[in-house]
Amino acid sequence: MDLRGLRYFVAVAEERHIGRAAARLRMTQPPLSRAMHHLEADLGVALFARTPTGVELTEAGQLLYTDARPLLQQAERMAARVRATAGRATLTVGSLADTAELVGGRIASAFRERHPTVSVRIHEADLGDPSAGLRAGLVDVALTRLPFEDNGLRSHALHAEPIGIVVRADDPLAGKPAVRLADLRERRWVQLPPDTDQMWRAYWTGAPADSGTPMRTIQECLQAVLWNGMSALAPLDQVIPAGLVTVPVLDRPPSTLVLAWPALRPAPLVRSFVRIAAEVYRGTDRRRD
Repeated sequence: MDLRGLRYFVAVAEERHIGRAAARLRMTQPPLSRAMHHLEADLGVALFARTPTGVELTEAGQLLYTDARPLLQQAERMAARVRATAGRATLTVGSLADTAELVGGRIASAFRERHPTVSVRIHEADLGDPSAGLRAGLVDVALTRLPFEDNGLRSHALHAEPIGIVVRADDPLAGKPAVRLADLRERRWVQLPPDTDQMWRAYWTGAPADSGTPMRTIQECLQAVLWNGMSALAPLDQVIPAGLVTVPVLDRPPSTLVLAWPALRPAPLVRSFVRIAAEVYRGTDRRRD
């Protein structure tokens, strides 16, 4: 058991419904269901009885709920005391795949200048979580790319980048000035995890899902192109290994780099981070112009 799993459990226990608990936790239902199955497997007991309208606590589940609530409250008090003693605030920034370099390269120095005592932690998510940890409550603010289901979130667009198809340098498409995805349905495409946000999967996958092995990182995708001759979609400014080529795609809108954060009562430090990042990117765009 860990504290995050217990927080998930308490939410389900109080809501008596996986879907409502997932909405409360700002995450999707499948990973919450999996977390509850894993918790039951770890303990070796059934914590919930499934009903037509949701779930009910078993006797073992009621005991865990009774003990978990004060434990979580004590953990929160302990964390608050530690932060107060240290005298430093902490901001956790979610980063999705290729956005990690953008966090460090453009925003970090400006943020440090205004908040020299704030400790920043970077949480790098894989391609299966376009919210970069926001849905799971792991981060305060996320630097990611649209489109994905953003109910309960707010976002600010920083930059739009055309996308292309990544192929091997010896691929027949490599010499073309541009292509259309509508003409490339028969190619073998890298696939994203099956539980990935559907809007995200539809945008970054060149064809409907097949039985191929899902990829969770950009490097896995690029290596599948390099070694197995598959195709992948990526921003045109994506750094790719030698032996690969990115060909512009004409019939897919640009990829939008965004800052995302919870819509409900964002912390002052989150609002400051968003303002600083927006200023940095405005200044970068003006220099490009």
